[in-house]
Amino acid sequence: MTEIEVKIRVDNLNQIKKSILENGALLTKPRYLEKNTLYDYPAHSLYRKQQAIRIRCIEKKTFLTFKGRPQPSRKFKIREEYETEVKNRKHVEKILKSLGLIPVFQYQKYRTAFRKKHLIIFLDETEAGDFLELEGQRNDIVNFAKILGFSRPDFIKTDYIQLLKREKEKNKDKEKRKNKI
Repeated sequence: MTEIEVKIRVDNLNQIKKSILENGALLTKPRYLEKNTLYDYPAHSLYRKQQAIRIRCIEKKTFLTFKGRPQPSRKFKIREEYETEVKNRKHVEKILKSLGLIPVFQYQKYRTAFRKKHLIIFLDETEAGDFLELEGQRNDIVNFAKILGFSRPDFIKTDYIQLLKREKEKNKDKEKRKNKI
């Protein structure tokens, strides 16, 4: 399945949540914790090909996801994505390990999910900040973002792994400068 999405950095989650609901979206899943582990080969060949294999845990459910290479787009993140729920997380981890894959990055976020017709809307709370994520057709994304007061220059294609790594580096730099004073 082809996934088309953008992220938008937001300052006030409560205000955005209120606006999402006022503009016809329905709450589909109240705030929940998501734990994500990315897997790759020791040589990081999936990362170099801009692909990813992820195990995502939400409450007692586990999902295995493959994300393909991003397709060319200036404003949208577009890529093939295949996801399936798995019954036994430990067995999936053993299968991945048997294939030579190792965990290379872990992160978690709190997420609230909404839907407006075919548009999927998430509010994500991460260590890199708070984000609105819109997933669906390009015109639905653009139109709903506009209703919420955002435009294409606000769109972020970067995935959470890069955003979290940048935030970690930024914090390291701040700490270094602080220690020099």
